Amino acid sequence: MFRSFVSARTRFRRGTRAALLAYQERAVARFVATVLPRAPFYADLADRSFAALPVVDKARVMGEFAAFNTRGIDRERALELALAAERTRDFRPRLGDVTVGLSSGTSGNRGLFLVSDGERRAWAGIVLARVLTDAQLARILSPWRAPLSVAFFFRSDSNLYRTIASRRIDFAYYDLERPFDELVAALAAAPPDVLVAPASVLRLLARARTSGALDVAPETVVAVAEVLDDDDAASIEAAFGTRVDQIYQCTEGFLAYTCARQRLHLNESYVRIETEWLDAERTRFVPIVTDFTRTTQLFVRYRLDDVLRAAPPCACGCPERTIAAIEGRADDVLWLPSEGDALVPVFPDFVRRAMALAGDCVRDYRVRQADATLDVALESDAPAIAHERVAVELDALWRHLRVRAPRVRFVPWQTEPLARKRRRVIGARGELVLR
Repeated sequence: MFRSFVSARTRFRRGTRAALLAYQERAVARFVATVLPRAPFYADLADRSFAALPVVDKARVMGEFAAFNTRGIDRERALELALAAERTRDFRPRLGDVTVGLSSGTSGNRGLFLVSDGERRAWAGIVLARVLTDAQLARILSPWRAPLSVAFFFRSDSNLYRTIASRRIDFAYYDLERPFDELVAALAAAPPDVLVAPASVLRLLARARTSGALDVAPETVVAVAEVLDDDDAASIEAAFGTRVDQIYQCTEGFLAYTCARQRLHLNESYVRIETEWLDAERTRFVPIVTDFTRTTQLFVRYRLDDVLRAAPPCACGCPERTIAAIEGRADDVLWLPSEGDALVPVFPDFVRRAMALAGDCVRDYRVRQADATLDVALESDAPAIAHERVAVELDALWRHLRVRAPRVRFVPWQTEPLARKRRRVIGARGELVLR
């Protein structure tokens, strides 16, 4: 873990883009030559160039699970262990030295991941290097000072996350299956230095802080697992008096992190990311991921369902590519007919902006597309006013984008379980023909 920490802390914090890409080319070449042939799916493809390797997706990798890992672990065996952990809430059992994890499956297809003990330690070192401030690092290295405390709110625990724990780092897991009031009381009893949680949970904790029900003041707040909207970031920062960083982590790897200037950088020192552009202006893309450091479960030219928004290079000096935002899943995109009847994408960011323009009367929202209808649920203390303002802003959005206005149907707001990953915008896929 220490070696990974030092490498991540020093490698390419400064430098040129050309040097980073040259390093990446060498690392990918070694990976293709030495690791790739050990997975059955790639055994007969080892003589191909990297660019000639097939692009795969979640359905294929999960459907042929054993073919994409180097340990001969089949999907049924891994899934049995993961589901047992979910039922018992005991996430310690492993398959030999391999930890099995289960993603939340918001797209309807649950994801399994495998990591070896060595990969766990490497991951922990990289994450700590990306997240900790210089002052926190100095504290960890000073044995006469109190350990750094980390509070981690998530749907499931894992040996992977607990790798962070050490004599100098107190790691506390808060199970989102527990009642929220219990979680608030437990957090208040053990105020953390670093608070890590999904954006929706951080927002609720911020409300508790503002109302006086929670008296904690973490030095660092990190949003994980969900899209962090600007309005969420603002309310969380105001409540805790510190900025909100992000980690973009999924089954497929540790993909992005926030730098000192609060810009999101892709983790290109460890992951190669190809871009599948979604618009002619090249502002939004779907990432195709290759993690050239993992040797247990392989993610090679793996097409994610996420939509990322590109950004200019960051002034921090790091040559890793910068993204403006993680906008959500590809199936979070609304598809509406243009003036010429061709279906065009309406990205979630446009909907988020319309909701923000509606004002403070909208505390939270959920938009779900079903053919030519949008079901809109609003959390509000003044529903009638909120409905009116949102309708006005959505009408303005359709006119601005020159798309045919869908039918908007306001439906009752329902609070979802904390353990369910939040999706505020849920689209109908592009193959739907709207009536």
